[in-house]
Amino acid sequence: MAGGPEPVDTNGAVEPRRRRGRKRLKGSMVPEAEFASYYGRPIIKKPTWKNPDVPVYLWAGGMAGTSSVLAVLADATGRPALRRGARLVAAGGAMAGTVALVHDLGRPSRFLNMLRVFKPTSPLSVGSWILAPYAGLASAAAASEVTGIAPRLGRLAGFGAALFGPPLAGYTAVLLSDTAVPAWHEARDEMPLLFVSSAAAAGAGAGLVLATTGENPPVARLGAVAAGIELAAGKALEHKLDRLPGGIGDAYRTGKAGRWNRLAHALTAVGGIGALLGRRSRAGSVAAGLALTAGSLATRFAVFEAGMQSAADPQHVVAPQRERLARRERASGEGSRLETEQSTSPAPRS
Repeated sequence: MAGGPEPVDTNGAVEPRRRRGRKRLKGSMVPEAEFASYYGRPIIKKPTWKNPDVPVYLWAGGMAGTSSVLAVLADATGRPALRRGARLVAAGGAMAGTVALVHDLGRPSRFLNMLRVFKPTSPLSVGSWILAPYAGLASAAAASEVTGIAPRLGRLAGFGAALFGPPLAGYTAVLLSDTAVPAWHEARDEMPLLFVSSAAAAGAGAGLVLATTGENPPVARLGAVAAGIELAAGKALEHKLDRLPGGIGDAYRTGKAGRWNRLAHALTAVGGIGALLGRRSRAGSVAAGLALTAGSLATRFAVFEAGMQSAADPQHVVAPQRERLARRERASGEGSRLETEQSTSPAPRS
């Protein structure tokens, strides 16, 4: 026989051939499919972004963008200490974010090359064109604030930076969601709200640290509201991923990402409560502000690490794709059945 002789036991009786391979479904000649990747290797490559360069870049840009808006509002409502602190934070955050981005790219010429072409379909290109003018305007406003030179031009530059502030705070969420990393891409609907609220919490936290107790009620309320939204958005993101096959939500609860995520939740909650209860105390305001700012930074590290862990897990890539394919096949089968029923049903008599 082609398969070789049947095995014989010690008594001379012929034993039935043992079935090898995968189990088959009852009534099927095809073995049941089992998930496996090529030698267990990841299906997609991990992003080559550096740690801590990219998390710091995500955090610094968000805090700077919020601070620019706060500086304009503080100037309009007669809060000079808050205006001064917000302008300095905006300029410092822009510079820190630019340095982190250039360090991640390897050399400054690569950042300058991204400004040679504007591609509306590329989040990285759009972000570069947001960051470049923002950094210049925020730095000009801060320089005018410190030196007292050309206050009108400084106010105009601060207003221009405030226009770029919200896009700077939110575009990084689109940048991550536009990748193939499951923990980022599958949370594309929740990521922008998480990043914007986290940026608002960081900016408010910086304002609490630098403003006087007489000027901090607006930033205290902003910090409390932003902290609540950030916590709710984070939970919504995890619940969304938990409903998907493959265990993508575990990327935010295990390993480094899980530790950063738990730290972010604790700091954000403490900072939000402290912003309301301790704003009349200088020490309480500073403590709450530092907690909000640190919580926002921890959120960025948690999201970054979750993406790295998710990219390394082939199950996170394949399981959602299979689920979507099965859903399309069911919808296609249902549509074909309805068409068949309509074509075979007798025509109504006149």
